[in-house]
Amino acid sequence: MSENRQSRCVAIAAWAVRLCFAFVFAANVQCALGFALMPEAYMGAYELAGASGRVATQGIGVAFLMWNCTYPLVIWQPWRHRVLAVVVLIQQVVGLVGESLIRATLPAGHDLLARSIDLFITFDAVGLVLMGASFAALLFAAKSCNKRR
Repeated sequence: MSENRQSRCVAIAAWAVRLCFAFVFAANVQCALGFALMPEAYMGAYELAGASGRVATQGIGVAFLMWNCTYPLVIWQPWRHRVLAVVVLIQQVVGLVGESLIRATLPAGHDLLARSIDLFITFDAVGLVLMGASFAALLFAAKSCNKRR
């Protein structure tokens, strides 16, 4: 394989990482802004009400925004910031496991709340697969190219 073709292989893999991480980032930020700026639209799905429900929902939105501060550098330069990409993937696992544990301990009779948590679990699982697979492809492409030089 020529050096030009090898670097093209890594570049394509890097774009796959950018697209996958950017997709998850955009969805997370959209959700975060919704919770932070329009909490009333989401409070009912989490059985929250009143001023404390509004503030709790806004706090979740702020936490989502904090969680997503790690994404932009990975999206910008995935190879250079691969350690940060691993941090993002670990954050995704923590979210998925945490949400799953919360869902597993939810008593019966909270159907709307269960469906709301299920949406987060589904999105985080899909996001983890997309980001993890694209990042693994980048690592594989870089390793394969280095072996052929």
